[in-house]
Amino acid sequence: MTLPIADLGRLITKKRGARGIRAAAAEAEVSSATLSRVENGHVPDLATFAKICRWLEVDPAQFLGISSPEPAHGGAVVHFRKKKTHTPETAQSLGALILAAQRARDARLELMRRK
Repeated sequence: MTLPIADLGRLITKKRGARGIRAAAAEAEVSSATLSRVENGHVPDLATFAKICRWLEVDPAQFLGISSPEPAHGGAVVHFRKKKTHTPETAQSLGALILAAQRARDARLELMRRK
């Protein structure tokens, strides 16, 4: 099931419930300003997106419209600043591209380990 990136803010609001933004941000390991911006519809950078998805216990692939047999992991960072200069579609496409590159790198490393 694919979730629109706009649902990220709704999921944050639901997860934090009555807790303040600072407490929720500390739990998610992001700044309160960043969590507030994402909750209000801004597209986060990839590292923040990964932390928030981990905190929400949601597979990032659901937002990117791809199926992922294993969770994505760190390494790549794409910055989407507070100012909305990128559309959600662009962010989704860039995220999918980065995840595909990480999978290709992981597959290549696994082949090298087997040799």
